[in-house]
Amino acid sequence: MYIFVSLYLLLWKKKTIPDIEKLKIAAGILKSIAHPMRIAILNLLKGGKKMTVTEIQELLGIEQASTSHHLGILRDRGVLSSRRDGKNTWYYLKNDILNQVVDCVNRCTCTDQDPE
Repeated sequence: MYIFVSLYLLLWKKKTIPDIEKLKIAAGILKSIAHPMRIAILNLLKGGKKMTVTEIQELLGIEQASTSHHLGILRDRGVLSSRRDGKNTWYYLKNDILNQVVDCVNRCTCTDQDPE
């Protein structure tokens, strides 16, 4: 429930009942997050961190193609933004309130640890 409330505040910031289209957007965001590697990526990027595909891939110990695939899904669904800088693309959370969603997921699974 906390996750939905956070997304609601992120997307609408109004005190009105959301329409079905807005609920579909929220469901799409939640679906895009619902994968172990994507949750791990969000944990790496929380708190305003910006990282490249290579940095994320090395920390997670997965293939570069798999990392790019997951990052693409999160970016396409509006969870992440990216910025190109020369040969590197830097990924980061699109909105600070998503930190709360990541924290909530961590609390719900008793894994409230910062990957270092």
